[in-house]
Amino acid sequence: MASAWHGSRTRSIANRMVGRDGQSAGGIVAGMPSALPVADKAPADGSLPDAALRELGARPFGVYVHVPFCAVRCGYCDFNTYTPGELGSSASPATWLDGLRRELALAAEVLGGPPAADTVFVGGGTPSLLGADGLGAVLDAVRAHIGLAPGAEVTTEANPESTSAALFAGIRATGYTRVSLGMQSAAAHVLAVLDRRHTAGRPVAAAREALAAGFDHVSLDLIYGTPGERPADLRASLDAVLDAGVDHVSAYALIVEDGTALARRIGRGEVPAPDDDVLADSYETVDLALRSAGLRWYEVSNWASSAQARCRHNLGYWRGGHWWGAGPGAHSHVGGVRWWNVKHPASYSAALAAGRSPAAGRETLTAEDRRTERVLLEIRLAEGLPVDVLDEAGRVEAANAVADGLLVDQALAGGRCVLTDRGRLLADALVRRLLP
Repeated sequence: MASAWHGSRTRSIANRMVGRDGQSAGGIVAGMPSALPVADKAPADGSLPDAALRELGARPFGVYVHVPFCAVRCGYCDFNTYTPGELGSSASPATWLDGLRRELALAAEVLGGPPAADTVFVGGGTPSLLGADGLGAVLDAVRAHIGLAPGAEVTTEANPESTSAALFAGIRATGYTRVSLGMQSAAAHVLAVLDRRHTAGRPVAAAREALAAGFDHVSLDLIYGTPGERPADLRASLDAVLDAGVDHVSAYALIVEDGTALARRIGRGEVPAPDDDVLADSYETVDLALRSAGLRWYEVSNWASSAQARCRHNLGYWRGGHWWGAGPGAHSHVGGVRWWNVKHPASYSAALAAGRSPAAGRETLTAEDRRTERVLLEIRLAEGLPVDVLDEAGRVEAANAVADGLLVDQALAGGRCVLTDRGRLLADALVRRLLP
């Protein structure tokens, strides 16, 4: 939570809490931040407490697969990814896939015959670098060890420059149901600042190829607030997104993470830091354009054309579901126990080859920890947060937030904390108030 509450024009952008496709800088969900938490040592056999296992089945179960490979590192990226030059000969897609199969077999053993996965999300990194055969092998491994529930949502992320009509046709045939494409911007100079390799028009072309291959659900990601982005650039990006005909859009304010190439450029004064006022204006521009086109927000940084178009996997994160995160650095959560894997692909594969869990650490959440996370995450949803999750002081603050125009009056009267349009811009600051 980056900013304290204030009522001035400078507004804290809510998506500083949770990033691209549900990934969070704090590791709350399955994303791979560059720094792992410090917590208890994880058991070598990966075993979980009986109390955690008893909660399985009460909520949807998801599988996250982290593909740690990228052709190049984008200047703003803080995720656990590696280029060929960084890995050398110490790891490869083949050794990673072998490790993944071993980890999924471990998951099946630890969970005692897990519930079939309601959702699968293959993220990264750049999953599309695996090609259709590689992505098919990933899904085959999930099927073999975990299983897929009827009607399961199966998503892969993809970078536009590593996709083709043939790739989309191939992964559709293997059982993928949803594609999430990293667009970021339609302006070439903005892409250059972000170190993105694709040309400005390629994401729209890729989205159309995915739709033509039979995908009903295709998402495009935008980043706004990049140094040098003009209002006209953002409007052009939104026009391109809507012209592509996708049914889902994710839009995130640029977050400059310490240690990234972009942070170093800003530190040297080569480009300016993102401005909160500009970010707030940009968010409002995004929301108005998408809302006018029939896409409605269902989470602060995500819009969909229908309930069916929403990302069910990420909703599992935001609603406190259970998931196994497989791959280097991946985070998992089952029944109030969270753990995370070692980061480097070579260390990950070596642990599994030796018959050990790849987990680097884990923590058992207290009841208060879990309540805090419910407030952090569910307040971001259009359906809101049940008021009874708040303690007495939090309920007082919720009433005050209605007076401040941050929560919907009628919703609160009905027992839920639902953000207003202004409240979405100040969601992180509001969480501070609701968790005094």
